[in-house]
Amino acid sequence: MLDAGQKLAKTLAAKIRDTEKSGLSAELRSATEEMGLGVVHLPEAAGGAGLGLVTSVLLEEEIAAGDPAAAFALGGTGSFALALSELAPDRAGDALRKPAAVAFGEPRPNRDRAGLSTVFKDGKLHGEKAYVLGADRAERFVVFAQVDESKGYDGIGAFLVEKGAGVTITARARTLGLDAASFGGVKLDGAAATALGTKDFRRATLRFFAKHALLVAARCVGLSRAAFEVTRAYVEQRRAFGKPVAHFQAVAFTVADRAMDVEASRALVHRAAWLWDEKQDENAALLATARAVANAHQTAMRCGDDGVQLHGGAGFMRDYAVEKYMRDAKQLSLCGMPTACAEQLAAAIELGREPELALVLPWPDSQGAFL
Repeated sequence: MLDAGQKLAKTLAAKIRDTEKSGLSAELRSATEEMGLGVVHLPEAAGGAGLGLVTSVLLEEEIAAGDPAAAFALGGTGSFALALSELAPDRAGDALRKPAAVAFGEPRPNRDRAGLSTVFKDGKLHGEKAYVLGADRAERFVVFAQVDESKGYDGIGAFLVEKGAGVTITARARTLGLDAASFGGVKLDGAAATALGTKDFRRATLRFFAKHALLVAARCVGLSRAAFEVTRAYVEQRRAFGKPVAHFQAVAFTVADRAMDVEASRALVHRAAWLWDEKQDENAALLATARAVANAHQTAMRCGDDGVQLHGGAGFMRDYAVEKYMRDAKQLSLCGMPTACAEQLAAAIELGREPELALVLPWPDSQGAFL
């Protein structure tokens, strides 16, 4: 499985360097869906391979090293299947039978109360979701919506929605980075929905967002590694005053710092994944995930930014990969659980408090949760 992921990463690196591409071929999608790369961590009962999150983060890093956007675009029903496995385990068995997506983010804030603007009333959903990965291909959705408007984020719920009456898919959004991934919107006008309930919805929701965020963090590691390797090769080759620019102290120290960042980021992600696979201490896994996510997002931005800086005037030209890595890194910082939310989660656990959903979930009224 790891060999397959590495081969796929090399294929992506060769085929998707053109930053003007707006999608991936059906052949690539089909190959990854057949291998089930997006769901290897899920149990076999949920359609996965049961190989755990450690295997999954290794694959995600390799694919993202080829192209971070491809890791999202080739994920298929991965986030949907993960949501079902946490929020409704009894329904997880058929998670992969149709293209599907998760809808959490919203295009406009609700300024009258805390919580989500999308509401569930009388068995129907009303509202508009945004930043939905794969909305244009999805036939089913897990939609997060407000159930009790008086409770803020403690009053949200999750619902299974089939594409049909009351569901309209909006145009694909043009984004700063992650060119090969497709993000769109979903309008809900009295759409029929089935509630997804568990004994402890709060903790199930935290687990879903944390595990998904960890997969995104692995993609950040892949981007960081790729940006670092491209930049290191460039400064070793580029010459000034009769020697490679890498021989100048300021450049050499920056390269060394970014190398340490990449290694530390990878180690944090691997440790968090291992703790989830051990299934012994959920709070320890949540804390390790929060640390890994915050660090990985910051490392990706530093590697992307310094890559452009050390390329000099070439750094912002489309002929060089680093400008794409910088754009992708910035958009990655808004995917899943951003740094601020991860730090809130880490702080709550460190201080022995039950994490508040209002603090640790992505903020749909100020940024997109690109799931």
